Amino acid sequence: MARRNRLRSLTLATPIRTPKRLPFIQAVKTSVATIAAWFVAITVLPGQLPIFAAIAALLVVQPSVNQSLGKAVERSVGVIAGVLIASGIGIVFGQQGWIVLAAIVVSILIGWALRLTPGSSNQIPISAMLVLSIGATTPSYAVDRIIETLIGAAIGVIVNALIVPPVMIGPARADAAALVAELAASLDRLADILATPHSHSAVEGAMIEARLLRPMRDKAVESLSKGEESLTLNPRRSTHRDELRQIRELLDRLSPVVTRTIGMTRAVRDHYDATLSEESTVQQIARELHRAAHDLRLLDRPAGDDRDEDAEPVTAEIPALTAPLVIQRPHPDHWILIGSLLEDLRRVREEIVGANS
Repeated sequence: MARRNRLRSLTLATPIRTPKRLPFIQAVKTSVATIAAWFVAITVLPGQLPIFAAIAALLVVQPSVNQSLGKAVERSVGVIAGVLIASGIGIVFGQQGWIVLAAIVVSILIGWALRLTPGSSNQIPISAMLVLSIGATTPSYAVDRIIETLIGAAIGVIVNALIVPPVMIGPARADAAALVAELAASLDRLADILATPHSHSAVEGAMIEARLLRPMRDKAVESLSKGEESLTLNPRRSTHRDELRQIRELLDRLSPVVTRTIGMTRAVRDHYDATLSEESTVQQIARELHRAAHDLRLLDRPAGDDRDEDAEPVTAEIPALTAPLVIQRPHPDHWILIGSLLEDLRRVREEIVGANS
């Protein structure tokens, strides 16, 4: 047991391997950008191996065009600062060995003082070290390395934009669909609990599952943000912009429903007793909750979609929340719960039918 605990303590905090590979097309684009930057830089600036251009192109190709542009700016700022620091120190103090360490320390302090991003802060000492280690500290050499870096960064951005620019809509679409399905299932579970007597453990289980809606909603919103970022500066944005807008509108409508569903489930959990299903108003609320679940599923299904013959058909009643409720005097122990459920149900209905839009 002690040995197992020691082995567990030796586990790396950051894994070396990722559970999912990067898309193969990104590896291809990175290779193409690096090769292109190498040959362009060696043509423009002959006489030196274009290491700075190759490194810049290698680092700039990112999962989205917008991220590539940001990485290009970050890389360029870091290289320019590092090259200028190394050249200045080299010209003043010469080629002594301690100069490299001094340049690294100065570069780190400058990045800290200017509050630069980690990418730029790390790039400054790396560039300074490379210049002092493998190059001459002359003004012309410094200018050439800056131009070389700009060439590599520009080619990285161009290659990422022209060769199948990434569009990350799939995860946003899948996460939104999963949220719709689970939200509808939560409403169905709540309706079943209200319609027939259940054990307190079953009611508690429904509460636990309802709590999962918030992280699912947050995951869908995060995926949507990544999808929107992938379209920034992307030549393919016009093709997918409408789809992302629809997903955004759907999540905006679902977010209040998530909050209401969790609130209704918590209220039922806190005030549940076996006689609740005997209330006629509660039976009506249960039917309306099933209708709400039905209509939520319709929100995520395009009109005329018949991809699954066994799926619930799209009825003429869209939305199905049309039946007026007849409220009868409830038992004194139930009227607060019933009143809160009716108000939450009203608000859920408004979100589903778009009454607030």
